[in-house]
Amino acid sequence: MNDKSRITYHLLHIKEGPKKKRRWLVLSGSLLIGLLAVYFFIFSPKTIPPPLSLTGPISPPSKESQPQESHHQVIEGRIKEKGTLFNSLAEKNIPLHWIELIISKLKPYVNFKKIKGGTYRLFTDVKGELLKFIFEEGPTEVYEIEKNPHGYIAQKKEVFLETYWVKVVGEIRSSLFEAMDAIGEKDQLVIDFAEILAWEIDFYKDVREGDRFKVVVEKVYKGDQFIRYGPIHAVEYRRGEKKIKGIGYQGEYYNENGVALKKAFLKAPLRYNRISSRFSRARRHPILDGVRPHFGVDYAAPIGTPIWAVADGTVLSCGWNEGFGKQVILRHPNGYMAYYSHLYRYSPGIRKGVRVRQKQIIGYVGSTGLSTGPHLDYRLVKGGQLRNPLKESFPAGTPIKREEKEEFQKRRNEMLAVLQGDHPSYRRMEMVEGWPQDVLGRVRQ
Repeated sequence: MNDKSRITYHLLHIKEGPKKKRRWLVLSGSLLIGLLAVYFFIFSPKTIPPPLSLTGPISPPSKESQPQESHHQVIEGRIKEKGTLFNSLAEKNIPLHWIELIISKLKPYVNFKKIKGGTYRLFTDVKGELLKFIFEEGPTEVYEIEKNPHGYIAQKKEVFLETYWVKVVGEIRSSLFEAMDAIGEKDQLVIDFAEILAWEIDFYKDVREGDRFKVVVEKVYKGDQFIRYGPIHAVEYRRGEKKIKGIGYQGEYYNENGVALKKAFLKAPLRYNRISSRFSRARRHPILDGVRPHFGVDYAAPIGTPIWAVADGTVLSCGWNEGFGKQVILRHPNGYMAYYSHLYRYSPGIRKGVRVRQKQIIGYVGSTGLSTGPHLDYRLVKGGQLRNPLKESFPAGTPIKREEKEEFQKRRNEMLAVLQGDHPSYRRMEMVEGWPQDVLGRVRQ
């Protein structure tokens, strides 16, 4: 290497030395900045900048849109049996001026003399100031007092209810009450069902194990809470091959041929309960010695159970009759007379000569006279002869009017279609011109 080449070599290395150093410094700085960025990303508090406004400056959210802090206190209570709302609130140490305000605001909506219970919730702020009061007298009777800029305002809250058409299916094992209870139904449905068939079936003697029944009824719900039964639209009672059907039409019930189930005489003088003894010509008398004929039917029931007239008629007698105790005798059409004995008391207005209607309450079950316990002794006489009430055949009901026959047949066919099948179906339906139309196809289990 000559001198010129050495000079050129050293000049090149002198120029490259600072360049490599700069590169190293840039690389080191970039790495440090990256590490610092990662550090601040991980450990610095997160803040999200507000969105840019395209229409002007961003205004702060209103108080209504801001989430409310739960600084209020809640006091819950229940009105005891035979208690009052006033006493219940006082027991919770609610200040007297708040109690008086609550009572005064609710008074236009609630009859405090007749309420039989209820629950309430009282909301206050941290200073004890009343913010809201909610009183539920029942599932559908909900009242609210709430504070607003104008003071305290009370109102009845609207409760959203849903109506379902339900087909109830069951089988008798021991009684109709037991069968309904086994499928989760209430006593009210038992009574309503039995009253529809009260002219066709004596549920004290005609019920047998293995009998089956169907009921198409409306049920009213508040969410998942059952509230009450609505109208019954169709019924069926089946024993073996024999079927009794009832189709609801304009407030009455008819069989498949359009003949009213309602007849001149009911099968029994009480709402469905239980029977203690049946017609017998050789029943041992529970008080008197020996065997004496018993020409009536005893219907065991609690004292005070209402007794109704089995048919329209006139009161022949109302008073004490020795061993029969307090007794009412009615004269009915077609030469019948009915005897109701051992009553606890008579219904107001029942006296000799008064006319009564079928199912009108004439007295109440008791145990007066020669009686071992509360029951009704019911006897039937025709033409001076004692008749067995459980075997008597009464005239048929009235057929539907000719001009309504076509409309009834349409209704009948609809209801018979719903009754078909052995499994209960729970579907939400709405009424359209009196007919069920499945609008949602939603099954309620």
